[in-house]
Amino acid sequence: TEAKRRFTVEDHVRATQGVECRKDADVIDETPMAYKDIDAVIAAQSELIEVVHTLRQVVCVKG
Repeated sequence: TEAKRRFTVEDHVRATQGVECRKDADVIDETPMAYKDIDAVIAAQSELIEVVHTLRQVVCVKG
């Protein structure tokens, strides 16, 4: 519910530009801004891991 309080549908549309997914109020809790930044998470683990590939999301299905 915190994401629904903090982010709008317009925020979600901007954050998921180029990703095929639902873009309505019922999926605001799945907006990328509701999660930790993956680049920061990877950077924090840089001494433990070696990045060999970077993936980009193109589809998100919420059922």
